[in-house]
Amino acid sequence: MNPKTHLQLLFLLPILLTLMGIFMIYEASSITAARVYGDSLYFVKNQVVWFFLSLIVLAFFSKFDYHRLYQLALPLLIGNLILLLLVFVPGLYTNVLGAKRWLRLGPITIQPSEMTKLSLIVYLSAWFSYKERDRFFAFLILTGCIIALVMFQPNLGTAALLGSSALFLYIISGAPLQHILFLIPAGAAAALALALTSAYRMRRIMTFLNPSLDPQGIGYHISQVNTSLSLGGLFGTGFGASKQKFQFLPEAHTDSIFAIIGENFGFIGGTLIIIVYITILFLLYRNLFTAKDRLGFLLGAGVFFLFGVQVLVNLGAMVQLIPLTGIPLPFLSYGGSSLLTYYALFGIAINIYLNHEQQRTSTSRRHRR
Repeated sequence: MNPKTHLQLLFLLPILLTLMGIFMIYEASSITAARVYGDSLYFVKNQVVWFFLSLIVLAFFSKFDYHRLYQLALPLLIGNLILLLLVFVPGLYTNVLGAKRWLRLGPITIQPSEMTKLSLIVYLSAWFSYKERDRFFAFLILTGCIIALVMFQPNLGTAALLGSSALFLYIISGAPLQHILFLIPAGAAAALALALTSAYRMRRIMTFLNPSLDPQGIGYHISQVNTSLSLGGLFGTGFGASKQKFQFLPEAHTDSIFAIIGENFGFIGGTLIIIVYITILFLLYRNLFTAKDRLGFLLGAGVFFLFGVQVLVNLGAMVQLIPLTGIPLPFLSYGGSSLLTYYALFGIAINIYLNHEQQRTSTSRRHRR
């Protein structure tokens, strides 16, 4: 793959998925939006606004030299921690189904836990870009505080995603073997304990192990996901012909958007979406070998890992390989904070590649001279 094609695909494929997502958000949410807000395009309009803002963010970070993120890493993290704390201030947060994940700032509603993905990757990449002894406990305290703030919302899925991303960056930065041998089982044990000590999460695990358990209660969501995918068959029912959009499928336009895609476009359509995600992951992986410094490598690796795990977790939940987690599907699911965050991360990945190409071009010119 030549450099120009690589760069074009890294730009265009996320945009293609977002445009596809806007159409599917309309298909999945029009009935709910008309009933709740009196406007069938309510969610679509919001997503379009966030999409245009995200394109500006993409353009900015793709041109912004990623080396300058080293100085911005700490202010970004502190700002994000403040937003995570503001979520718990009465009158500022929006409570949805008992979760305090959304922060109201005037006419704008944001989800700070989504933006933490950006600030945490940038901060840890900057921190780990230089060798440093005795940072193990500092790393544990920082990561533990962030995970705790997200957990208290509560949001176990995003907390686990942030924790695993932090652990991944710590390991590839050259962590001592004894730290790795401690952190991996300790992290797994902590996640298991959090799941087992919550009655709601425990019921989700039991439903995952036995989908027919309580089909009208805790098992209703996954039951409707299965129904959506089975209705799609090989080629799907066609766009606009979804039955599950009539408020049968919970979170149809957010976490479960892939089920609606499967119903509309069948196994073939779902497979094509997965191929696009695999292609993006390949491009991000290839990016790692273009980074000329430790900071660029860690930033690129963080984006690759975070994106890959989030896609895997969402799709895995849709086909019952793992329990439902409430994690959105990048670029396709409804949600402005997630869209903005991933376009910023991809802008950084693109800038790493552009930086490499500029260096390669200047080197070849010097050699010709």
